[in-house]
Amino acid sequence: MIGLRPARLSGVVALGAHCDDLAIGAGGSLLTLCAARPGLRVDALVLSGGGSAREQEERAALAAFCPGADLRITVLKLPDGRLPAHWDEAKNALEDLRAAQPDPGLILAPWRGDAHQDHRGLAELVPTVYRDHLALGYEIVKWDGDLGRPPVYQPLSDTAAETKVRLLQEHYPSQRHRPWYDREAFLGLARIRGIECGHRYAEAFHATKLTIDLSGE
Repeated sequence: MIGLRPARLSGVVALGAHCDDLAIGAGGSLLTLCAARPGLRVDALVLSGGGSAREQEERAALAAFCPGADLRITVLKLPDGRLPAHWDEAKNALEDLRAAQPDPGLILAPWRGDAHQDHRGLAELVPTVYRDHLALGYEIVKWDGDLGRPPVYQPLSDTAAETKVRLLQEHYPSQRHRPWYDREAFLGLARIRGIECGHRYAEAFHATKLTIDLSGE
């Protein structure tokens, strides 16, 4: 399979509507990125869960998913399931993040086809703030049945895939009651995405726009 490798990666902006979104959708990729680039700046913004036990879960989890990174986390207090009614607040938070990290090499965010209105709304906000950046939309397995056909893959080592699943179980006890929140679901999807890209495990992403350079210069 043809691959593209960024020549540089100045920093990563990681966006989630809820605590655990980033870890579910891109946890293996964050582990891979941070292991390969010690000291990488990672700015994480989560729109809901601020001031609750979920915020504490998220902070501990992201520290584990981004070992050795220059990690900066903001968790807001927007109510779950109400992003459309808090559009301005979410947009302002993204604008503030853009001011703090104006030129990240990569943005990780939900994808526009996600059935959850909070995920989808955040995905729609991203290109209104980051108009000239590489943005990859991660997928979140859940009961909606909204998994699509993503064209971008990040292969995961066996260690990264297993570590991701372990950390999800370890750091988000508030979510363990959900019927889909288990090892089989997370590792199973990683295995399927790995099959699709010729590896054992992978995470998959959607990209709406990117530029390639075929000049060789």
